[in-house]
Amino acid sequence: MLIPARPELTGGRRIGVLLSHGFTGSPASTRPWGEYLGERGYGVAVPRLPGHGTTWKDLNTRRWDDWYGEVSRAFDQLCLDHDAVVVGGLSMGGALTLRLAEDHPDRVSGLMVVDPALASGRLDIKLLPVLKHLVPSFPGIADDIALPGASEGGYSRTPLKAIHSFISTWPMLVADLPRVTAPLLYFRSPQDHVVDERTEPIVLGGVSSDDVTRIELPRSYHVATLDHDAPTIFEASADFVGRVGASA
Repeated sequence: MLIPARPELTGGRRIGVLLSHGFTGSPASTRPWGEYLGERGYGVAVPRLPGHGTTWKDLNTRRWDDWYGEVSRAFDQLCLDHDAVVVGGLSMGGALTLRLAEDHPDRVSGLMVVDPALASGRLDIKLLPVLKHLVPSFPGIADDIALPGASEGGYSRTPLKAIHSFISTWPMLVADLPRVTAPLLYFRSPQDHVVDERTEPIVLGGVSSDDVTRIELPRSYHVATLDHDAPTIFEASADFVGRVGASA
């Protein structure tokens, strides 16, 4: 999804926003977020990560470099066309955009993450290096949403080789958190059944950002961008993008 910027609504500045969906999900999880920001004049890109929106078996042939390459291309294009660019993501999308902020502290004007994943205490994750060679997939993790009827259009299976590729990047992402200097807006669902509580203190304690805001989402599960607290995410994000985009 691409929405052109309307600088006449944003003080004459062209402000871009990149939003990334999560692992086994689809752009459906971040599209309403992007549409809300687009209606306020921001240029928005919501890329589809490789291996998503097809089949879980296709996803099992893709790796971190494929997903990061896609968000990097979208980010580079936004930077060419806009005066400032804010990045954000859900779950693995949060990790991908954290990496953008680590790699490009001079170009990321702000960072927004919703229930990002950089750590886990699950035993099966620790066994992935072996399990991925024994079985192709586990039951799916999509649609952890409290709101009845909402769906992110995700897979019913979790491909193990692909998710192990993501988890293998966690030590690198954590080690490089001090390189993040952009203003940070951190959303957290305390009833998240996919990402446990370990990531939050790692991120909030690791970044070098002077401007950090944490917002709790008490009525939502993991896919909070489609859940009861989605309006909170959208409104806080619009305020945040307007503020950091104007000063960048």
